[in-house]
Amino acid sequence: MKNNAQWFEDVEFWERFAPIMFDDAHWAEVAEVADAVTRLSRFNLYGETSSSAWKEPLISPPKILDLCCGIGRMSSEFAKTGFEVTGVDITKSFLNTAIDDADYENLKIEYILADAREFSRPGYFDTITNLYISFGYFSDQNDDFKVLRNVYSSLKKGGCFIIETLGKEIAVRDFVEAEWFERAGCIMLTEYEPLDSWTFLKNRWILINGADRTEKIFTQRLYAASELKAALLQTGFETVEIYGDWDESPYDQNAARLIAVGRK
Repeated sequence: MKNNAQWFEDVEFWERFAPIMFDDAHWAEVAEVADAVTRLSRFNLYGETSSSAWKEPLISPPKILDLCCGIGRMSSEFAKTGFEVTGVDITKSFLNTAIDDADYENLKIEYILADAREFSRPGYFDTITNLYISFGYFSDQNDDFKVLRNVYSSLKKGGCFIIETLGKEIAVRDFVEAEWFERAGCIMLTEYEPLDSWTFLKNRWILINGADRTEKIFTQRLYAASELKAALLQTGFETVEIYGDWDESPYDQNAARLIAVGRK
C-alpha cells in the first residue's frame, strides 16, 4: 500500500479479512435484500399489480449501480432479480472474483474498477445502492459529499439511492469495547473506541488464521439518521425516507440497521 493511501486502499486487508466479512450469514440474506431494494425502488419485476407502490411493468430492465460492490454477491442477485447491473469497486481482486462468478452463472454484469469519489455516469441509473456499511470511509468528510454528488448526478429523474449502514445511534446503543469470535475457521479479536464525541469509530481488528496473525486499525465516520438525511437533502434529493431494517420498520430503539432512501 502506498504511504499516502487511505486504509480502504489496502488490498491485503480486504483479501485477508474477506472470509470474515463475506460469511455464510451474509450470503444467506442476499435474496431478501434484493427484494427489499426492488420494493424500495418501486419496480414491478415480479408481475405484481395489487400494490399501488409498484410502478407499471417496465419495457426494459431498470438499471442499477451496486456501488462498492465487493465480490459481487448483491450484483449477482440483482441480475437474477431482473435488473441491468453495473458494479463498481476499488479492489481489483474482488472484482476479478465477481467477474468469474458472473461468468460461471452466465450473468451479464458490467464491473468497473473505480473510486466512488470519481465514478459518475450522469442520468443513467434508475437505482443506486451502497450496502453493508460502505459509506463514511474517508478521512475528509468532503469526500463523502463528493460521493453523494456523483450518485445524485448518475441517477435518472425519479431514481433512488439506497444506503444501508451502521447508524450512530445503533453504534452507541450496542457499543462494546472489545469482543472475539470464531468464523470461517479463524479467530477474530476486535477493539473499538469512539473518537471526537462519536464522530468516528476506531476499529482494531486482529485475525488469527492458524499460525498467521493480521492486524488492521482503521477509523470510520458515523452518521446519525438525522445527519445522513440532511446530507442527502443538501445534495439535492427531493425526499428521504429512513428505516430501521429491510422490512421498512421504523428507525427507533429497536432498529437493526440504518437504511436511507433518497429520491431524486
